[in-house]
Amino acid sequence: MKDVHVGPAENGWAVEVGGKADRTIHATQEAAIAAGNERAKRDKVELLIHGRDGKIRERNSFGHDPRNIKG
Repeated sequence: MKDVHVGPAENGWAVEVGGKADRTIHATQEAAIAAGNERAKRDKVELLIHGRDGKIRERNSFGHDPRNIKG
């Protein structure tokens, strides 16, 4: 499974999984994050939230956590 990315798009905010082929557009960042959370939880992958500058500002893991940290 591929990670879920939320980031700015031409006409709103996008939720992408593996590129533009699997992409949905949302009017607000809040709506995109909610949709991304649902998808990441369902797929048990990481959610990466990008700011307007494209840099990752937050990440959440829902199943497969690549870090080996307990707690």
